Amino acid sequence: MTEAKKNRVTISDIAQEAGVSVPTVSKVLNGRPEVAAHTRDRVEKLISRYNYSRRTSHGSERAGLIDLVFHTLDNEWVLEIVRGVESVTHDAGVGMVVSAVHDGRKTERAWLDNLTSRRSDGIILAVTELGPRHAEQLHGLGVPVMIIDSLGQPDPRVASVGATNWSGARTAVEHLVDNGHERIGFIGGPPQLQCSTARLDGYRSALMAAGIAVEDELVTDGDFTHDRGREAAGELLDLPAAPTAIFAANDQQALGAYRVCEQRGLRIPDDISIVGFDNLPMAEWISPGLTTIDQPVATMAAEAARMVLRHSETGRFETNRVELATELVVRGSTGPAPKR
Repeated sequence: MTEAKKNRVTISDIAQEAGVSVPTVSKVLNGRPEVAAHTRDRVEKLISRYNYSRRTSHGSERAGLIDLVFHTLDNEWVLEIVRGVESVTHDAGVGMVVSAVHDGRKTERAWLDNLTSRRSDGIILAVTELGPRHAEQLHGLGVPVMIIDSLGQPDPRVASVGATNWSGARTAVEHLVDNGHERIGFIGGPPQLQCSTARLDGYRSALMAAGIAVEDELVTDGDFTHDRGREAAGELLDLPAAPTAIFAANDQQALGAYRVCEQRGLRIPDDISIVGFDNLPMAEWISPGLTTIDQPVATMAAEAARMVLRHSETGRFETNRVELATELVVRGSTGPAPKR
């Protein structure tokens, strides 16, 4: 290794040269016992050789910093999460680092290196899914990890804050049924995600409770983007018997449906009703205002931040799962089913 390389050696470099994982090196750096003696000796020799800075134990010194991690930074949901976390960190005098970690080992490795060197008091993940490999790497860093709106099946070692997705979706569809709608289209989220499944189940449950058959042709997969909402709404409206209402599993897809209706000359809610999920600020700004399920995104984020800060003081989470209530917000996008 060159002198220049020695001056910028990372935890990943040490792990690679020692033939071990990043979490194993982190365990050695943090003095954790569950590392074999011969492995610990090999890692410590490399740490000494390259003069790698050891992390200070969280028990003896707090860094005053929280890491907030996304896969993308280009939607309003992200802004609500940042707002919620910042409301807590600001009052606590704690800093916040916002990162976007895209797919790819090189990007993930660089982020883990930066995270280790920062000595964060905790990590808050607002990502699509935390896989076993990432869970193991983060667990090895010895810092508390929280997930906001856990979309995949969470690792049991990782605490999470979410919302009542099933009951929120059921309430949305019940509202449409109460307005006389029987053909209700559904634009879901990515099918592998936990919240998508819960919202689809809530949709089906409300229809079955009302004695309305669940028709496969009225159910479409989405990806939580405006573009997919527009495409999926077009597919539903092209059916021989088009729905009189559409329930989109998030607000962005609902707004995509708005766009298609506008292009086709359909009036909302006179010709078709639309319901979203999230209650982001834009839901109130558009015309007509979007009827949606209020998912308290900023409140969820604030609770995640509070839990991380409490953990940094006590060394434990009081609970591994917090679920906040959702609520129907009725605006101008829903009305009685049109007579056809």
